[in-house]
Amino acid sequence: MEHTRLVQLLATFRPAESRAFRKWLASPYHNQRPDVQALYRLYEQCCKTGKSLPDKPQIFQHLFPNEVFDDHRIRLAMSLLLRLAEQFLTTEEFLKDPLRFRTSQLGMYRRRGLPDHFQRTLQDTRQLHRQQPLRHPAWYWAGYEIEVEDYLFQATERRNTALNLQEAGNQLDLAYLLLKLRQSCIARSHQAVFRVDYDFGLLPLALATIETRQYLEQPAFAVYYQCYQSLIHPLESSHFEAFKQALYAHGAIFPPDESRDLYLLAINYCIQRYNQGNRAYLEEEMELYERGLHNKMLLTGGYISRFTYRNVVSLGLALERFEFTEQFVHEYRSLLEPQHRNANFAFNMARIEYERKNYAAALELLQQSDYEDLLLNLAAKALLLKVYFEVNAEDSLDSHLDAMSNFVRRKKDLNYHRDHYLNLCRFVRKIRMLTAGDQSARLALADEIKNTPRLAYRDWLLEKVTGTPQVSGWQ
Repeated sequence: MEHTRLVQLLATFRPAESRAFRKWLASPYHNQRPDVQALYRLYEQCCKTGKSLPDKPQIFQHLFPNEVFDDHRIRLAMSLLLRLAEQFLTTEEFLKDPLRFRTSQLGMYRRRGLPDHFQRTLQDTRQLHRQQPLRHPAWYWAGYEIEVEDYLFQATERRNTALNLQEAGNQLDLAYLLLKLRQSCIARSHQAVFRVDYDFGLLPLALATIETRQYLEQPAFAVYYQCYQSLIHPLESSHFEAFKQALYAHGAIFPPDESRDLYLLAINYCIQRYNQGNRAYLEEEMELYERGLHNKMLLTGGYISRFTYRNVVSLGLALERFEFTEQFVHEYRSLLEPQHRNANFAFNMARIEYERKNYAAALELLQQSDYEDLLLNLAAKALLLKVYFEVNAEDSLDSHLDAMSNFVRRKKDLNYHRDHYLNLCRFVRKIRMLTAGDQSARLALADEIKNTPRLAYRDWLLEKVTGTPQVSGWQ
């Protein structure tokens, strides 16, 4: 267990973090075990040569040459290295947040009874808080924590002076109300997709308080309030429009992760409206993706996720914006994470060529890359199935259907995806058995396709049965 957890954590280190961690381990304050340092050096050597960390007996021989293998000693070294890595990364995260650091410093000076140090730090911390460009829920909570430290100091050092309890209470209200609003938006969005019931507790009181006071004049409250209203009143488009405009105007006041979540909440709203039959929301969704990518709100660590990459392609194809979609696939290829780059580029270019009916080009692209990601592998196999079907390559299609069905059955970890793709193969076989003039059999098969709960590429299958293009969704 230590071996796996340790390697998984160390694999996330960036080059600068690796160099800093090496110094951390060399400091006697943090580590006084030479074997722990040697273990990390061994890991780095393995990374440079592209090798995996060897098994425990080999590691033991490297750390303790000419000694009898002791499983406990090697497990202890691994456990200590894991703990030191956790401490290092946690400390790094803490030091990256100057406001959190200063607030902690306030508590340190207060507990040590150093009023001059406390007052100077309090003044600097409040100024730092005011100057922060972000105005997200964590900023309001930080304001509350600063006021609490000031109150605790005054309560012990200045017993005869007025206390800042009102300021602390005001900051707590702001922090709680905004945090409650954000959490409720996330829960409502999740509830709409997964049909889960949540108890929203004090939310009605929180909403009433927000609406009867001037909280909505503060941008973060306006963004989350309109987001929540759009989620509970999805058919009243004015709420979504207000949420979208507030997000465009004030998205920069939130940290990247939170901005991305807000964009995704807006995108999920568009998906739900589209699934309800309002095709206009395809354009709304595309606008959100384009703006979110342009201002880098939808990037994570400078990369575009392969899911966002694929979703934009799906939108472009549904809107029949082929030139835009091809330009997007090429432009954002370099922003895909390296391990996913080639496969996702080839697959999405194949999708474009398929929609253009350039089946030979699609086939060539699908054969250019190894699809290690299981779900992408399945999607590629399904696209290949569709290509064979369209070009009437009957022998290739028969072989592919057998191979794909066997592949899906072997993969026990596919969960509900397993039924989706097995049903796809089953219905393709049924479609091929239809006779040209048997309209009743076609109608019966169309009904069966419509009523099968877990089925990939349902619209494509219905189109092949009925001869009528389907526009209820896309794959």
